[in-house]
Amino acid sequence: MIYGYIRVSSDKQTVENQRFEIQRFCEQNHLTIDGWIEETISGTKSYTKRQLGRLLRKTQKGDIIICSELSRLGRSLYMIMEILSICMSKECFVWTIKDGYRLGDDIQSKVLAFAFGLSAEIERNLISQRTKEALVRLRAEGKHIGRVKGSTTNPICFRLHKHDAYIRNAIAKGMRQCQIVRRLHTNRSTLRRYIRRFILTETSPTS
Repeated sequence: MIYGYIRVSSDKQTVENQRFEIQRFCEQNHLTIDGWIEETISGTKSYTKRQLGRLLRKTQKGDIIICSELSRLGRSLYMIMEILSICMSKECFVWTIKDGYRLGDDIQSKVLAFAFGLSAEIERNLISQRTKEALVRLRAEGKHIGRVKGSTTNPICFRLHKHDAYIRNAIAKGMRQCQIVRRLHTNRSTLRRYIRRFILTETSPTS
């Protein structure tokens, strides 16, 4: 399968230029696009939250993704490297027109794959090290790390505690939970959790 990927950052930008470039490239190289992916979204948005993420999940060995330039994939070098690394692991190809980039199965691509993997490992190690150092510093400053003790059993720690009287009165009047949720600007799961932990436990019979 050959996919044409087009991304623009705003509705004001046209996709036609990118589509024209890809179509002309395919005509010159006797290729046919099997599917188009077009989206209007910032390149800083994680690819996992874009249509590009869904495309990467369904690509198979030998598939080709064609786009006008590498910056269409993402706005940061690290994100682009991560995307290309995924394509390398799935043995699919990425071709860009303006950059003249070809990610394939040649020695250059294998060297790039090694660089991608090494960069990702270094980044993970750096993040881990920074996290450990931050935790050590916070403990040295006497700050508590982790969940506050008793936060799952103390109603004061819950955002809905300040509405406790209203919730109890609404339940006593038979008001539906969806009505209470709208009035308090919260969600049903939060309300149900609060009722289950701090209201029903008080009214349930003891054995």
